[in-house]
Amino acid sequence: MSRAEMSLRQVVEHWLGTYLPQQIRVVEFRNRRATHECYVRVRTMRSAGPVTLAFFRHEDGAWRVFPPSRERPAMRTYSLGV
Repeated sequence: MSRAEMSLRQVVEHWLGTYLPQQIRVVEFRNRRATHECYVRVRTMRSAGPVTLAFFRHEDGAWRVFPPSRERPAMRTYSLGV
């Protein structure tokens, strides 16, 4: 299964391990359609204290722990054949 085919739950379990659903909470969800930004922050408790991770939705549909790169202005050069 490719990363793009993995559900958010599968990605969370990959990073945090398999916990009971009551032990992992969504603490923030943001979906800005105009800017194509979508992320979810989840939190769980470990013996050392709380662990919070953010998962970002990428254009290919995959959930990852790093934000998608933004489209930046680009400049190109063309040869005029002179």
